[in-house]
Amino acid sequence: MKCCCVIGGTGFIGSFVVRALLKKGRKVVVVARNETPTRLLPPGVVYVPGDFGDKYFLQGILRGADEIIDLAYATVPKTSYDNPVQDILENLPPLVNLLNVASKFSLKKILLVSSGGVIYGHTDKTPIDEEQSTNPISPYGITKLSAEKYARMFHVTQDLPIVCVRPGNAYGETQRPFIGQGFIATAIASILTGLTLNLYGESGTIRDYIHVEDVACGIIAALFKGKPGDVYNIGSGEGRSNRDILNSLSPLAQAEGLSIRLNTLPMRKFDVPVNVLDCSKLKGETGWKAQISFNDGIRRTWDWFCRNKSLIK
Repeated sequence: MKCCCVIGGTGFIGSFVVRALLKKGRKVVVVARNETPTRLLPPGVVYVPGDFGDKYFLQGILRGADEIIDLAYATVPKTSYDNPVQDILENLPPLVNLLNVASKFSLKKILLVSSGGVIYGHTDKTPIDEEQSTNPISPYGITKLSAEKYARMFHVTQDLPIVCVRPGNAYGETQRPFIGQGFIATAIASILTGLTLNLYGESGTIRDYIHVEDVACGIIAALFKGKPGDVYNIGSGEGRSNRDILNSLSPLAQAEGLSIRLNTLPMRKFDVPVNVLDCSKLKGETGWKAQISFNDGIRRTWDWFCRNKSLIK
């Protein structure tokens, strides 16, 4: 049985990746910094707390691994603007250390989770394929792109079998609201708690929203069948504005006797107006495609938050 080490496996996307790996018959080791898991892990998963910026710790956990999925990231777009230097220091050194240590082992595959939502920046065509130029306009996106470049360097110079994926805007059950990332979770949580939601621009930005379960399956597809040295988008291929999201949530809110409190503000300079991903490369090479429709996904997400109001904070 192959063993997959999932760094950051207790996060929002990571928790779904872990379950998807188990369904594929993988032994799973989850690595995170907290002494105890921040999310309940399925039976059979091994949890190892530690600092993955420490090369000796990494040598220990990689000794029995066949594959690595790296989802670890210490910041979100908002915090990267607040402190761009810290964004670099918290993310790049641990990643480069991981790649350096991994290059000493005979791993079958390493998968780095990047970002399709911020890495392209302003583009002259939609949907965006992997050949589009990358000109991120946020510190978060620049650091993500730098991580990809380091991965590429280790692939070329050390034959590291690494694949990068660029997911769109993941949403779904268990996503944390109010962290400067995840408009759908924040919108739902705001409605349920009676808070006012900020909308930047009359309709907001247009994004490629994809259910987290489909993102996890896309990550597994790239791990199993992706070509080392390549990069793959993971998205729905459909664009929806913030206003579209609110229009989808409105009847769900009304059914519960709730309303949407909205504060419309001017557009922000650092927001890319449109970001929709072309995922034909991943589909063509692995057979993956998104399975959960937006209507089903938004309903599942709403219902989960309704059942778990006490967790909103």
